[in-house]
Amino acid sequence: MKVTKAQARANRAHIVATAATLFRERGYDGVSVADLMGAAGFTHGGFYKHFRSKADLMTEAAACGFAQTEARTGTAERAALIKQYLSREHRDGPGDGCTMAALSADASRQPAEVKEVFGQAIERSLEQAQGEAARARRINEMAHLVGAILLSRACPDDSALADEILQACCAQALAGLAS
Repeated sequence: MKVTKAQARANRAHIVATAATLFRERGYDGVSVADLMGAAGFTHGGFYKHFRSKADLMTEAAACGFAQTEARTGTAERAALIKQYLSREHRDGPGDGCTMAALSADASRQPAEVKEVFGQAIERSLEQAQGEAARARRINEMAHLVGAILLSRACPDDSALADEILQACCAQALAGLAS
């Protein structure tokens, strides 16, 4: 059965969205093409009808993940965003969470195209910062939030330390907003 161009585009978008979630959950090296295509409901052989390589998919999936995050958080009030970001729910749900926190370490070892998508996402998050000092504060805040999630996720799931990291960093980030 021949697939229409519209259906092929929809299939590709579904594969990219599925990959965005799986990569956040398991990392780039933790997801094989066969795993990904199976999770998306397609055969492994169909992958190369949509993508030249796994790196091409990683690039698109990262962009998709950042777009999903930006859509969820675009108009959120800063304090509420910080509280949600540094929550146990976000910490325990990387598949639905922040691409930056889930994949930054992996992205650092990936092709330039993947790193470029990460750099563009960072730049977009800094666009609203007016002036050098505001930009520096936003970079610090971003590093603080992402780092807190990374450290908390590095601890055992039932660890009191995992929660302590989130709580301490949340308090510091909220204090930074007040000053």
